[in-house]
This record gives sequence, C-alpha cells and structure tokens, in this order.
Amino acid sequence: MDVRHLELLRELADRGSVTAVAAATHRTPSAVSQQLRTAEREFGTALVEPEGRGLRLTDAGRLLADEARGVSRALAEVQARFDEFRGQPTGVVTLAALPSAATFLLPQVLAELEPTAIQLECTDVDISEREYAGLVTDFDIVIGHSLRRPRGALNLRTTILAREPLDIAMRVGHKLARRRQLAARELVDVEWYGVPLGYPFDTIRLAVEAESGREVTITQRLRDNRLIEALVRESDRVAVLPRFTTPTNAGLVLRPIAGLDTGRHVIAMQRPDRAERLAVRRTLEAFRRAAAAAQSRAPASPPSHERS
Repeated sequence: MDVRHLELLRELADRGSVTAVAAATHRTPSAVSQQLRTAEREFGTALVEPEGRGLRLTDAGRLLADEARGVSRALAEVQARFDEFRGQPTGVVTLAALPSAATFLLPQVLAELEPTAIQLECTDVDISEREYAGLVTDFDIVIGHSLRRPRGALNLRTTILAREPLDIAMRVGHKLARRRQLAARELVDVEWYGVPLGYPFDTIRLAVEAESGREVTITQRLRDNRLIEALVRESDRVAVLPRFTTPTNAGLVLRPIAGLDTGRHVIAMQRPDRAERLAVRRTLEAFRRAAAAAQSRAPASPPSHERS
C-alpha cells in the first residue's frame, strides 16, 4: 500500500477537485488523474467517479482518505520523535494569521525563534470567521478568531491562545467618551463603521441590536483596523476595535458595552498530522507565551485620556 496514494486521496477529499489538488501539489491535473488511476489499480477498486465536469471519491475512496489522516499523523509522530532524538528542531513552519491578532503575537514569537533553526513563514489573512479552518490544508498553523466556538474546526486541533476584549472606539471629545461604559441603547443613536457580514466583529453589532431592539446604522463596511481608526478619529462615528492593539494615545478612546460579553477568542488551528512536527510544536509554544504576555500587559478596562 503506497502511502503517497493515500495522501493523494486525502488531498482530494480536503480540496474537492483534481484541479485544486494539482495546484497545491505543483502537478498538472492530468498527472493527478494518472496517479489516481495508478492508485485504483493498486487497490483493485474504483476510488473516484465522475461528478459533473470533475471527479468525486467513491465510498472506497472516502474510506481510504479518512484512514490516510491517521497514517499521516502516525508518520508525523515518528518524525517528531526523531527530531527530538537529533536535538534542535529545524525546518520551515508556515503560518496564516489574522492581522489584528498577529499584531500583538508575532513580534515576540519572531524574536523568540530568531536564534533557533526554525524558519517561520508568515502570511496575513483577513477573511470571514468560518473560512480560517479551511486554511489548515496549506499552513502548519492558522490563527483566526471567534466570539464563540470555532466554526468549521471539526477534526482539527484547536488551541485558544487569548481572549481579547472588543470595545467601542470613538474620537477624543465624542459625546459618549465621557462615560465609563456604554449602554446598547446609546449606540443605536450614533452611526458606525462596520465590518463585512460574517466577520466576528459584526456579532457585536447584532448583540447591540438585540439588546436595544433597534437597528444600528452602518455607513461603511471595512476590513482594515488601521483604516477604521483613521476614519473614527476624524468623525463622530464609532466602531468595534480590539483592546490590545488599538492606539488610544492617538486621538481615540475605547469604551466597553455594559451587560454584553464582547470578548473574542484568538485561536490556533492545525491539522493533527502537521501539529506533530517538533518545529511546529515549538512554534505554537512560542505563540502561547506571546499570548500570555499580551494578556498580562493588557488593562482590565479600556485605557483613555478622558475619564469622568
């Protein structure tokens, strides 16, 4: 039984099409199809069948793809033990991270890994909450966020790194800045800069509407926190921003919402086999330490230069 054929079936199960498998594994679609036919001859049964213009796994193919996950994890465990035997972990660790989380985690992690033989390759990715889990096919560690239990994380290894409060940001001098905390009913009387639908910060808007019984007025839906900070600073509009990295010494103040749980979980997600590599484990440990340090530095309530 060729382990490479098992891995190919798993790739097809994870990625959904021969074209996607070919792109991810740097092969042509015809080469992937040829390898599937070779695998069928080896196993003596049909592993794929036509579906529209593409192929899908048969029951036999799905069984082998599922079992391939266990095989991949077992091989990764052997490699991890061998790495430990040899000593210092080495190799490239690939990371996809939400920018606002990477802002308070990545500097310390890179500094900690610099003297080691681990090379961390980072990609910043700002997508909707449910899409982060899908990135584990291409990255060793994926850092996303969620206000609730991670979505789409079935069969993945998940680690909650930090819980970060999300506050209402406004300019210094805003009429609501005089208050220590805000009621939902106050927030529906001002305009907001929001985020795209499906992004975790939008859950705060939904909670405010549920609590107040009124709709929030969203003037723009934007992804970049730095852009939103600049717009809030020059207007009477408000926005949801994270407490750890929003610069409150630059014309902004933050206020919590009374009676609402607005913390977000910053989460590391991994495919179990990728998680076993020693270099990956050491990198995740560095992220845990960076998250603990960030939470220890964070104020219990939002900092500002205006208090009443």
